[in-house]
Amino acid sequence: MSSRMIMVDSLVANEFAVELDGTRAGGILRIAGLVTLSRDEHGQRRYPPFEVSKMVERDGSNAFNRWLRETHAARQSGERPRRDLAILAIDDGTVTRRWLVKQAWIMAVHYSPFDSGSFEIVAETFTIGYDDIEESFPVSDA
Repeated sequence: MSSRMIMVDSLVANEFAVELDGTRAGGILRIAGLVTLSRDEHGQRRYPPFEVSKMVERDGSNAFNRWLRETHAARQSGERPRRDLAILAIDDGTVTRRWLVKQAWIMAVHYSPFDSGSFEIVAETFTIGYDDIEESFPVSDA
């Protein structure tokens, strides 16, 4: 009887990154509600929204702040400024999974509580709609 050890390599939830139009976004705290494959009762593909929570940042030129400003500016016209957004799962510095969210738009933004008795950072949560999502496994694609 041989004793064989099987190594299980799992992904840790705090190793991820977000790119907006190819630029790495800083201050990302959480991704929630990401559904990569969903079909309705007729077999049609569905694209449920998901949330990106990030620190409220002072720099008005960062990618998320620019996108939010453009979205506010376009609200009267009905236009939805769109971006491609990539979510990267990272393991020991290597991207192991990549979700490319195509033609994403901001559906809503809400903020964590402003509380004079708290020292927590203020977070903004973007609800993201999109047209399509692609999933790839960069480590396996080689």
